Amino acid sequence: MATPVLALNQSSIDSNQTVGARPGKTDVAPPDDRAPIPMPDAMIDKRDLSVPGETTPDATVPAGEEAATPAIEIIQDPAQLPEPVRRMRQLIMDAALTGDIEKLRPLLGKGGTATQVSSYEGDPADPIATLKGLSGDQQGAEVLAIMLDILSTGAALIDKDTNETVYVWPYVALRPIDTLTKPEIVDLLRIVTAGDMAEMQEVGGYNFYRLGIGPDGQWKFFLTGD
Repeated sequence: MATPVLALNQSSIDSNQTVGARPGKTDVAPPDDRAPIPMPDAMIDKRDLSVPGETTPDATVPAGEEAATPAIEIIQDPAQLPEPVRRMRQLIMDAALTGDIEKLRPLLGKGGTATQVSSYEGDPADPIATLKGLSGDQQGAEVLAIMLDILSTGAALIDKDTNETVYVWPYVALRPIDTLTKPEIVDLLRIVTAGDMAEMQEVGGYNFYRLGIGPDGQWKFFLTGD
């Protein structure tokens, strides 16, 4: 006995209902005004695609969502820095090139705008004495060399257009160590040794010196550590 074929009564289907495609059936095209199916997010964060000579744009945040971390711009060309930032960077470099750490004193802020300096060694009340204490030669020449190395790399702009906006050198300090590109690894190794980099990979982040300048040209900090 032949198996009966069940017919689908077309009149029983709501005209607004979409019929899903099934194997062996003809697909039903969606209405023209249907929104396209959203594609998944890219596996690589756009903030990780910076290359020397270019500025990395802010990461795009979907509507209705907040970024988990502040957007970061990488600025490789000093000419793209705001004039006050560019000027302070150059003043620090010029002072460092003299080999006399006292030349930095006029650039360090005072009172409420005092430059924050790592105080593992030296006198917390005297930033120059502190810097000498951090320097392997005790006269500050090593620290001056580190400043020059750091400021010769690109800067990371963080918290853009907020009260916390700051330009940070080296930019690799704001990058996950395990995701650095080959050019970025070279930039990091201009500052630290391969052994230092291996240690950073173990601890999970950059832990050497960082220097920050505010958009108004204020030298905000020169710190070391995580």
